[in-house]
Amino acid sequence: MRIVGVPAPGASASVNTVLAHGEDPRMMLWRRGWVLTHTLSTHLDDNGIVLTVQVRPRARNSRPPRVKSRGLDPNLELAPGERAVPHQRVAAYAIVRSRRGVLGTQCSERTAIPGLWQLPGGGLEPGETPSAGVVREVMEETAQQVRIERLIDVQSDHWVGRAPSGVLEDFQALRIIYTAVCDDPTQPRVLDEGGTTRAASWVPLRHWRSLQWTSGARSLLDRHLNTIPLR
Repeated sequence: MRIVGVPAPGASASVNTVLAHGEDPRMMLWRRGWVLTHTLSTHLDDNGIVLTVQVRPRARNSRPPRVKSRGLDPNLELAPGERAVPHQRVAAYAIVRSRRGVLGTQCSERTAIPGLWQLPGGGLEPGETPSAGVVREVMEETAQQVRIERLIDVQSDHWVGRAPSGVLEDFQALRIIYTAVCDDPTQPRVLDEGGTTRAASWVPLRHWRSLQWTSGARSLLDRHLNTIPLR
């Protein structure tokens, strides 16, 4: 994924660089003297996804951003000479709101966190834009048609562990986050059966904190849920 940093929307780029495997976008910018202030847009070029963000110069006393990098699980059993295969996965997710509440998906046993709730979304297909990908994933996981409102965040999580196939991976999850609205909410149902989603539900806004969400989803909901307009 390429990161383009601009001082203001429409301005010339101050930063234009490919994000290396394992690098957190905010930390990469901070090391180059910039602080990410807003995510602006995404598009595709011949080499893949381009994320444009607004940046400001880093202050002398600026603290580095927190980075989620868990390294190797010390309890993981390795075969002699086994090496982790680098794998960077770009996915798109959305906080989806309707008159029925906020849309949540429950992780299945195919994930490392079965039973936890998260935002609908998932990995992008080759040549797919993040906005198109999240609309497709929401339909597959919940049978809801949504419209994108705005791009709100980019997250990175980096660890070494085993994929469901058993392969040892040096894995980086890059998550592009949107807000979205469902104008005609129906009873959610999982269309992509046998995948990483066990169940889906509209959660009333007054009760959303009662569910056990992933830490990343809870943080995003706390910050952005009440900013999504319903027309």
